[in-house]
Amino acid sequence: MPKELPGFYYDEEKNRYFPYKGPIPGSSRKPPPIRPSSDPKQQADDLCQTFKIRPGLLHAREFCGNVIYSFKKKLSFQAEYQKRHASQPTIWKYKRTKKMANISLEHVVADVILPHGLEERDILLSCGAHGLVCVFQTANFRQEINSADMYEADRVRPLNLDQTPRQTELLRELGSSFGSTSYLTSDISCLAMLGKSSLTTDGTMSKRFLITTLGSDIATGSVYLLDLSEPLDFSSPILVGSVLHGIAGFKQTLWTADSDPRGTHAAIGTSKGVVLLNIETGASTWAFDCKSDVFSLQLNQSGNSMLCGLRNGKIVTVDTRQRQMKKSARSSSVISMPSSVCCLTSLEHWDQYFLASSMDGSMKLYDRRLTHRGAVQSYEGNVNSHTRIQLGVDPAEKVVMSGGEDCNMRMWNIKSGELLLRDRFMDSIPSAVCWSTSREKEKTRSYWEEHGMGAWVGSYEGIFYMDWL
Repeated sequence: MPKELPGFYYDEEKNRYFPYKGPIPGSSRKPPPIRPSSDPKQQADDLCQTFKIRPGLLHAREFCGNVIYSFKKKLSFQAEYQKRHASQPTIWKYKRTKKMANISLEHVVADVILPHGLEERDILLSCGAHGLVCVFQTANFRQEINSADMYEADRVRPLNLDQTPRQTELLRELGSSFGSTSYLTSDISCLAMLGKSSLTTDGTMSKRFLITTLGSDIATGSVYLLDLSEPLDFSSPILVGSVLHGIAGFKQTLWTADSDPRGTHAAIGTSKGVVLLNIETGASTWAFDCKSDVFSLQLNQSGNSMLCGLRNGKIVTVDTRQRQMKKSARSSSVISMPSSVCCLTSLEHWDQYFLASSMDGSMKLYDRRLTHRGAVQSYEGNVNSHTRIQLGVDPAEKVVMSGGEDCNMRMWNIKSGELLLRDRFMDSIPSAVCWSTSREKEKTRSYWEEHGMGAWVGSYEGIFYMDWL
């Protein structure tokens, strides 16, 4: 009997060994074609599910080599494996977090004072209904949490894995202390990191955040600064003034905010245009006047221009250095989307590109230099009609995620526009999403390679976590 050799099989007729990586002699290189569905959405799902289990994918590789076939197309084995991996996340739901994160989510690494000294801990910031602000510490398998107030996580996808549920710890109240019972004067509209495009002097990401409120009949629209740059001591109450304080108020409705790379100035989108705000002094000047609400905005990496997404569906590019000139001179280019622009997200690795979504469900990728040519890429399948929903981009900028009004969470490949994931694991709209931040940004890997890195999802129903093991 011939010996078994790893990676090879023995052909008795030819009396020799052949590697598994190539086609088996005498076999067909092309498996029987699969008849695609007539429904375009179902076609996208079928393509992602062509090789539903990894043994089947490996079997196809043994017969066809590194190039496999589906719907009369040549596909890369590695690309198909990565797509299948992306479509199989493990999803957790945290108990008792209803209404805590349906507006916005951000992840940051902050120093915590412990009995044995300072230690870096992962912190999740969330903004929810009725002006609710929460600060959570997130746990992982290498980290032990000592607080008695734990938020246990139930696994909702898949249900047949033998794994220990993950947990998060609610630290304290934002008020006299951190917690889930602190409310700002009106509904929160935005939570944005200050200086998100630049590293601080010690090489870490920014730990300061802006929070804006819509305003109401009894309160002005307000801008707050949440500062987690100093070590946090969770063994004693922390006063609001030490980590959270108001820096400006406006009579207009405040919808969104973004900052320049240094985190010294912020652009505030209002019901009447955009205000530039000095974070240190609180001084403000109008940068853009318009008759339509500014629902979303993004400053570029130089801070000299910004994209403004308007209620009327326009995306306007504004030069912030010419804010004293007339509006017609300041607006250098205009893009039209089918309905109100609910989210703009700039890409840092491709600094001339940005993602935009509108309230009819449209999602597109644009090049700032070629806006007159229209979208570079489109992402099909999202469902929306009137909800402001965040877009979430992974740190390696390979994929983009968004929730929909059909309660589905979807994920697309940014470059190809291919739908990688569509899953409904909640009964409310997944309106907020953020990815876990890499502690060493320059070492960020793609989402299917970085074990333990995942995405946080917030809805009226509560907080969820998705990771790819």
